[in-house]
Amino acid sequence: MVNNPEEQAGQRGGTLGLQEDASMDMAALLAQEEASQFHSLRRGDVVEGTIIGITRDGVIVDIGAKSEGMIPVNEMHSLGAEPLRKVATGDKVVAYVLQPETTEGEILLSLDRARGERGWRVLQQLFESGESFEAEVTGFNKGGLLVNVEGVAAFVPLSQLVGLRPERTEGGAGLQAAVGKTLRLKVIELNRRRNRVILSERGALQEWRTQQKERLLSELEEGEVRRGRISSIRNFGVFVDLGGADGLVHLSEISWDRTKAPEELFKLGDEVDVYVMKVDAERKKIALSIRRAQPAHWDGIVEKYQVGEVVPGIVTKLATFGAFARIEGPVEGLIHVSELVDRRISHSQEAVREGDILPLKIIRIERDRHRLGLSLKQARDQGERMGFTFSPDGEVLSVPPEVRDAFREEVAAVLGEQAAETGAAVEERESPTTAAARPADNQGTIPDTAGSGTSAEEEEELPQTQMAAAFAALKMDQLASDPPPEETKA
Repeated sequence: MVNNPEEQAGQRGGTLGLQEDASMDMAALLAQEEASQFHSLRRGDVVEGTIIGITRDGVIVDIGAKSEGMIPVNEMHSLGAEPLRKVATGDKVVAYVLQPETTEGEILLSLDRARGERGWRVLQQLFESGESFEAEVTGFNKGGLLVNVEGVAAFVPLSQLVGLRPERTEGGAGLQAAVGKTLRLKVIELNRRRNRVILSERGALQEWRTQQKERLLSELEEGEVRRGRISSIRNFGVFVDLGGADGLVHLSEISWDRTKAPEELFKLGDEVDVYVMKVDAERKKIALSIRRAQPAHWDGIVEKYQVGEVVPGIVTKLATFGAFARIEGPVEGLIHVSELVDRRISHSQEAVREGDILPLKIIRIERDRHRLGLSLKQARDQGERMGFTFSPDGEVLSVPPEVRDAFREEVAAVLGEQAAETGAAVEERESPTTAAARPADNQGTIPDTAGSGTSAEEEEELPQTQMAAAFAALKMDQLASDPPPEETKA
């Protein structure tokens, strides 16, 4: 025990001195550590920090060093077209050290470089897999658009853009309008050594549409009504985009009003309701109808008709099982092959052809399918009272002038549809038998034949199929199927 007051004071002084020395040593160590940390930063280091300020030129970041870090706007493209709007004070960021100390005493950082390494790996995976992805347009030049993908600068050439072209101004305002928009893209060229990444919107869209078409083909059901957009207008019909896949609305299925052309009814981009008629998954084709998507219209037209009524109609399409005909209205129905003529035939073309005008009896109204069941055979008696004439087998030989005149535009429309669909003239569509035995004008004149025993007027009303039957009766089957030589004519 120390009793001397001076000694006690000396001990107390010594203890305080040791504490002060210890505090000074700790401060020095902290300063030294901080300085060493600052001086140890090298270009290429990746550091984590917190945003403590946002200026017009960039963001200020605290990375725990003696000086604050600065990320310029031009090193933030990976955040999008307006990067300063996408960050806030307090946000944590990972940055790449571009320069440990600038002349202003700041640490120059880059967000884009920090994400770049990961971005190249992501791009390599996307390139190898062929997958498409979405990215935001950050800029443009006269050759195309600039895009930043995970910190890697990429380019979309004009040739790989869909529906976007530069306006003819020095500023290229057409491309400028795309800045900030998100595009679906695909990597078509990747060369890290040359720092080159080429993207394609066209390729990504094609792939996306293929995927969407596969999905639609599996989802679509015949008989349902879908909403779509007119994507193309042709002379044979219109194409409707159902959301990744186009379906065809044939000319005959566009409208109940056959007097108007497709371009008079629609323009590109119009939204329409369509009825799914057929889905061919194997051929990847979708048949649609605009008029069948309007059942109220069809029902309203059919209301004035009754089962058992005989009305004139025009043949619009031939099939093995029968012929489709459109009656006054215009509403379409099916004449089954058994309801055409009295003799047995294997195909409807043996009795009628497209464009023929016939008296037809309504034997069935199928409201759910928007179709009528028609019969030529059962309409014969009433048809004769209307002015039609028939062969013994029940084929129509002549049509009353007033009925022919009423259907003149309908005949032209039907023959025009068929020519547009096949891309050939009407005569070229006819079979050899029909071409040899029947004239181009339905139920019209035919060449004189030697020994026919009929007047010229009677021969004018003789149909082509009747001529073939006459040849068959004379056991001249070859002449019934081939064009007659000149020497057989009168």
